[in-house]
Amino acid sequence: MSELSRSLQPRHVTMISIGGIIGAGLFVGSSASIAATGPAIVLSYLITGTLVLLVMRMLGEMAVMLPAVRSFTEFARVGLGPWAGFLHGWLGLPSWLLGLVLMGIMTGVNLMSARSYGEFEFWFASIKVAAILVFIALAAAFACGFTSPNGPTFGNLTRYGGFVPKGWVSVLAGAVTVYFSLTGAEITTIAAAESREPARAVARMSSSVIVRILTFYVGSVLLIVTVVPWIEVRPGESPFTLALTTMHFPWASRAMSAIILTAVLSCLNSAFYVCSRVLFVLAEHGDAPQWLVRLNARRVPTRSVWVGSLAGVLGILAAINYPQTVFAFLVNASGALMVFIYMMVALAHIRLRRAREARGEPAPALTMWLFPWSSYAAVGGMAAVLIAMALTPGELTTELRISVVALAVAAIAFFIVDARRRTRLVPATPPAEHS
Repeated sequence: MSELSRSLQPRHVTMISIGGIIGAGLFVGSSASIAATGPAIVLSYLITGTLVLLVMRMLGEMAVMLPAVRSFTEFARVGLGPWAGFLHGWLGLPSWLLGLVLMGIMTGVNLMSARSYGEFEFWFASIKVAAILVFIALAAAFACGFTSPNGPTFGNLTRYGGFVPKGWVSVLAGAVTVYFSLTGAEITTIAAAESREPARAVARMSSSVIVRILTFYVGSVLLIVTVVPWIEVRPGESPFTLALTTMHFPWASRAMSAIILTAVLSCLNSAFYVCSRVLFVLAEHGDAPQWLVRLNARRVPTRSVWVGSLAGVLGILAAINYPQTVFAFLVNASGALMVFIYMMVALAHIRLRRAREARGEPAPALTMWLFPWSSYAAVGGMAAVLIAMALTPGELTTELRISVVALAVAAIAFFIVDARRRTRLVPATPPAEHS
């Protein structure tokens, strides 16, 4: 029995999509982006959000055209070949450095059933969405002067060195950082595989959800740099807490701590889910050990869940002994990998679309806007992000180099696995007869 369950409902898939992308990267990580770019970070979010939106639209078209495909990693396999599916699957596996208690709780949730994961993520994501909406309402009232003792605060957008205090190059460099905060919407294609109407779920979520999320990100970050002078934002400290404190809400620190904990739990929950399902699909194609294909009575790939749990525990143990080294390695190794993965999605979409048109097949119900130019623009935009990383001295250059090394290691691993697979498939040559 290798068919996953169909127990996720539309409300689960919707909130899983939202929850997968709204994490600590917004509530805390955005501080580093604001400090590095200034108020113009809003433009960085718009650029990056547009690229992610285009990729999600491509995923939506491919999901409708290929309803049997059950993971975003597999669209690369269908469109570009087995090598792309192998790289896409193994490069996309997440890592965790959270406490053993949280690890145990989330392991238990994912071992129960897909529906239990969906229920937990529904409520986790609901808390995050509610928190952002409340923040936007409070900050908008303050920025417009309704609750501010000194009137509107829009002057903060230009008062401290202008709207683009560090130059336009910093806007693209800021997009590099923002890009990784916005990844996660592709979880839709994995969760949809366990819903009753997978293709319809992905088609519905691929564009609408990312638009909502982009609104949350751009709206909240814009209000932060409107309420608070950007020079007061400190990397590693929540800009949301700083903004709420500036607006004289004494409960801000405790409230944001609880929300950030919820965001971390949500991301950990989704990471377990994605890891187990991607390992399951890789095993189906022979790119991971076959024993990972086995499901339990509730059609949950429990062995893949346990593998993810083991990886998390090993990460914790390594972090205890080498905290700075492990953290720096994981951050640097994950640098440009999502850009590479999204680029493979875009290239797979272009190839599949060209093949369908060449066969004269009718267009699916959901298609990419302004094809092929929008698809080319998405690829070009992501290439520009990589170029910006290469040209920006410091951490971004290091991240790009380590990510390229990780990509090369995954490619070498594929050639080794593929060569062994071909050797097993080729029948032995019978010995020559001697006269």
